[in-house]
Amino acid sequence: MRKRTMLKVIKWIAFFFLLLIFGIGFGTVFRQNLKYEAPYPEVKASQDPRVISRGERLAYGAAHCADCHLAESATSNSRPSLSGGKKFFLPVGTFYSPNITPDHETGIGRFSDAEIARALRYGVHPDHTVVFDFMPFHNTSDEDLTAIISFLRSLKPIKNQVASHELNLIGKVLKAFVVKPVGPKGEVLKSIEADESIAYGEYLANSVANCSGCHTKRNIIGEYIGEPFAGGAPMVDPDPTKEVLTPPNLTPHSEGRITNWTEKQFLARFRQGKSISHSHMPWDSYANMNDSELKAIFRFLKSLKPAKNES
Repeated sequence: MRKRTMLKVIKWIAFFFLLLIFGIGFGTVFRQNLKYEAPYPEVKASQDPRVISRGERLAYGAAHCADCHLAESATSNSRPSLSGGKKFFLPVGTFYSPNITPDHETGIGRFSDAEIARALRYGVHPDHTVVFDFMPFHNTSDEDLTAIISFLRSLKPIKNQVASHELNLIGKVLKAFVVKPVGPKGEVLKSIEADESIAYGEYLANSVANCSGCHTKRNIIGEYIGEPFAGGAPMVDPDPTKEVLTPPNLTPHSEGRITNWTEKQFLARFRQGKSISHSHMPWDSYANMNDSELKAIFRFLKSLKPAKNES
């Protein structure tokens, strides 16, 4: 009698798990393109040469658009094509950077300024699907967002059809049930004075250069789970022969990478460029930042409370 009861319980447990697996599988398939709503920022591209110039400096500098959106065949130079196609191998799948030239068929030419701004600020594509949270522009000021979009509009349209992202099973499940649009924290600035202050350094480090995105621990879907700037998660290269790199602690902790650096040493390191061939740090773009921007970031990092993330 007890044996029959046990078998019956096992059968019901097995049935429950089969039902659960079927439900997850069914939901994963039919929830891949959920639609979301978000405000359209009041951002409109300008043809003012000064605005476009500011956008170019950001795109090839602090905002490092060029580091991800360069063409796959692009050579290393200060002004590579932004027609996309670069591959990123992540635990949730293979991602391809989109074409952000104003081509109307394969680039951003088919989208309005407001649609592009909404995707960057609120994480919602023009077709209302979710944007995976790889870009740091949720709290980028209206003025800087306008400058970046203005510059992109000024580029020569390049036709380059980029492949769609290839999510693996884990990626598809996460997209179906976990990943949601990410928007700004608090009020977004209309503009901010570009100076050498801690405040401007904080703005650059968090809302433009995305230092926090790598130097703070995050989970598999990008949520922050560690002390800010106290060291990131290990980054495994697709090539198993290359060492795993871990973004270092940038706080004034005794084990911090720049704790004992001077401002002069900090600037010199950025002018040096990449020293490890497979480094994920966009050194080429950051080398284009001016001294004032780098000084502001350094002063902000020095102002942080000392912290250390557990390994």
